[in-house]
Amino acid sequence: MNLTAAAAQAYDQLTQELDVGVFAAGTRLPGERELAERLAISRATLRAALTALETDGRLTRSAQRGWFIPSNVLGEPPSTLQSFTEMARARGLRPTARVMNQETRTATLDEAERLRIAPASAVVQINRLRGMDGTPVCYDVVVVPEQRAPQLASLPLEDVSLYETLREKCGVTIYRSAYSVTASIADPALAKMLHTTAGAAILIGEEVAYTAEGVPVLLGVNKYRGDAYRFQADLFRRA
Repeated sequence: MNLTAAAAQAYDQLTQELDVGVFAAGTRLPGERELAERLAISRATLRAALTALETDGRLTRSAQRGWFIPSNVLGEPPSTLQSFTEMARARGLRPTARVMNQETRTATLDEAERLRIAPASAVVQINRLRGMDGTPVCYDVVVVPEQRAPQLASLPLEDVSLYETLREKCGVTIYRSAYSVTASIADPALAKMLHTTAGAAILIGEEVAYTAEGVPVLLGVNKYRGDAYRFQADLFRRA
């Protein structure tokens, strides 16, 4: 994009401020009038600089709400099963997990059927708010049959990988996951936890995880900020 000298100077200034973290990821820039006055340029010149930054992927634009700094985006490598912790670490980010609920309860009929356990069997439910570099990006709810990982009910699960904990503490290794993704919007409670607005886009991932022997050991529902997660998969046609 060809910029005037003034727009190029504004572009360079804003780029430097983004690089040093003057504006945090996931937040909104000050209004165009305020930015234009601070940079001593016209709003038209400012808008050219902002548009160039949008083209570079440094900013996103909302017609009603202004300009935003994109959050760090997590995305799974195609056809690779990774835990949230593994995804974050692979990108040099610090994964966090805050336990909101950890309890043993009776399985619902649907859970018992999907986990292939007897009706009314005990399951361990874990609700956690997941983040990376201090920014909350996912709220997940996991259900595991107590009979397959009895230690899980009392293990500390703050800032740890559940997959790793199951393997190292419970002797349960997850081999594959049947995973589906749907789009939805955040209700007020979820929006507050994820530091977004009610009605903002979210992605809901639902999984059933299995051992190498095909035994289902985990049900999960992951609710991601729509601007913080990308799902990828390789698709093949049958011969």
